[in-house]
Amino acid sequence: MNFSQWVGFIVIAVCVYILWQIKQLLLLLFTAVIIANFLNHGVQFFQKFRIKRGYAVLLSILLLVAIITGFFWLIVPPFAQQLPQLFKLVPQGIEQLIITIRDFISRLDPELIDALPNSQKIIEQLQPILQRIAGQGLSVFYTTLGIPLTLLLLLALTLMLLANPGAYRRGFIRLFPSFYRQKIDHVLTECDRSLQGGLTIILFQMVMISLLSFIGLSLLKMPLTLAQSMLTGILTFIPNIGPVLSFIPPIAIALLESPWKSVAVFILYVIFYIIIRMTEYKLLAPLVTENRKSLLPAFTLLSQVFFGGLFGVLGFFLALPLALVSQVWLHEVLVKDILDRWQHKSSEKEPTQETEH
Repeated sequence: MNFSQWVGFIVIAVCVYILWQIKQLLLLLFTAVIIANFLNHGVQFFQKFRIKRGYAVLLSILLLVAIITGFFWLIVPPFAQQLPQLFKLVPQGIEQLIITIRDFISRLDPELIDALPNSQKIIEQLQPILQRIAGQGLSVFYTTLGIPLTLLLLLALTLMLLANPGAYRRGFIRLFPSFYRQKIDHVLTECDRSLQGGLTIILFQMVMISLLSFIGLSLLKMPLTLAQSMLTGILTFIPNIGPVLSFIPPIAIALLESPWKSVAVFILYVIFYIIIRMTEYKLLAPLVTENRKSLLPAFTLLSQVFFGGLFGVLGFFLALPLALVSQVWLHEVLVKDILDRWQHKSSEKEPTQETEH
């Protein structure tokens, strides 16, 4: 490499190092971008009625504040009361579930019992991993400005991005060479469309599973129905792993009530997810298919492991939007502009070599 190439390589290496050191702040910025992007769609909706952008931004913020206020006023107080009881009952139910499974296996083959780990061994193995993920995820709060100031910073960033998103978009595009800026603008547009479609689907799933869980568990006269249904909805935001984890608390608590209730809860949740998938396919798929780039299950799972290990619990919960954005960048930049063109150039050289022979 010549001198200019070495300088470029060193500059890129220094930039990567700096970005790595501030990765938690970048995650905070990404969270603000996601929230601002979500609110911006509401702003664009109000602007369709010829409302000026300033008033449209104010209406979107007031609507969001009203929804959040109603949520915290109506749902959070009873949820907060039931949550400690839920944390007490779930471990007891899981312990009972493990005992039931061990008893069932002992009837099939008693020798397999020694190979099965008990709940204490499982907790001992998971505890270091969970502490590491939780510590990394919360470090962005207690290593910068503290939780209140960090949330205030997140709110300020969101409002600033929402007030004039075009200026920040143009500033980001200007960080790239002039010949590639049109491509970056296209990539950002694709990221916006992919996020809109993917987050619309996941929010629909969260609301539907929460409502269906509350109705189904209430019909079965299960305790802590509100806390269980809310926890189920929150866990659904995590692709692949979340829906599986959402089964565990209701089944565990139902097992403490009666064995047949645990079976009934399991069947109910299977039916719920079938109903949600059918409704999603019939109603939402025609509306968001053009805006959504589907994620392969293996890619989604690997992204959860990667972003969870990199950013902690926040990266684990934000794995879906991070995976959607990463997929667009990999497809548009790495695959289309590097790998596809590389293969095209090599294929062009082959006929010339054949003609020389």
